[in-house]
Amino acid sequence: MSEKQIRILAIESSCDETAAAVVENGRCIKSNIISTQIPDHALYGGVVPEIASRKHIERIDNVIEMALTEAGVKLGELDAIACTYGPGLVGALLVGVAEAKALSWAAGLPLVGVHHIEGHIAANYIEDPSLEPPFLCLVVSGGHTHLVRVIDYGKYEILGRTVDDAAGEAFDKVARAIGLGYPGGPLVEKAAKSGDASAVSFPRAKVEGSPYDFSFSGLKSAVLNYINGLKMKEQEVNPNDIAASFQEAVVGVLCDHAAMAMEEFGAKDFALAGGVASNSALRSAVQELCVQKGVRFHCPSPILCTDNAAMIGAAGYYEYIAGRRDKWDLNAVPGLALGERV
Repeated sequence: MSEKQIRILAIESSCDETAAAVVENGRCIKSNIISTQIPDHALYGGVVPEIASRKHIERIDNVIEMALTEAGVKLGELDAIACTYGPGLVGALLVGVAEAKALSWAAGLPLVGVHHIEGHIAANYIEDPSLEPPFLCLVVSGGHTHLVRVIDYGKYEILGRTVDDAAGEAFDKVARAIGLGYPGGPLVEKAAKSGDASAVSFPRAKVEGSPYDFSFSGLKSAVLNYINGLKMKEQEVNPNDIAASFQEAVVGVLCDHAAMAMEEFGAKDFALAGGVASNSALRSAVQELCVQKGVRFHCPSPILCTDNAAMIGAAGYYEYIAGRRDKWDLNAVPGLALGERV
């Protein structure tokens, strides 16, 4: 690595958070501004892509200005511009990509496109500057559930992924079914703290022939069927017990896969990443598992688990020092696979 202090302005707009950050040497946050759109989407019970895109357009200039001001730097004093270009909502991604290209051109700075999931993984580098590859990482978010071997910076092997619903998506759907509202993850977690996790035995699906893959669609359907069954019998629906039992099933599956990977690959370090990684039950369970296996546990602070630009700056730094430079034809790629370069 260069001894020069490399400062990168990062932009994240893949879903419903408009975010900008200045990150130094991939590990030090100089600023991290997040403008959430949760109130704009709560009325609809989920993210409305068109609204998300419009809100990004309205807010992105101010968010970037705030990030530069808080970091105490001017655009021309930076070394590069990094932005999320996939995966995510195509309209939302386009706002951030277009803004990054415009700033890159205006300031004459290199442009670096970053994979959103790579950003979530890189949040662990900010939280623990001593962490270096190789390690295992469980990425759990609203749109993704991946178990990944981080072989080196920018080099990954996906051991398993969801074949249907992501864990975070299942949290949102179950929250809606039991009347908790949006966003579902934090509301289910809160309700679960007052519930009995052993009240209902929900299924923990396995994917035949793919031991590391995940499936949460059947679990979601089991919860809905359970609720409908109670209503048909005119029996009381206890949302806290359902939330606790559902959360227990999700955490159990995630931990089972994590334990299997730790043993097979002789992991010394295991990390969590993604929005659902802020769930206290999951964090505690994986940390306890790591203690049992003699593996070092890593997890970003909750603010770095949610979509943010600091994580994009961290990932962008390692792309930058590896020599990656994108051109003006960089485009949004909503279905971009981890490790893919477009």
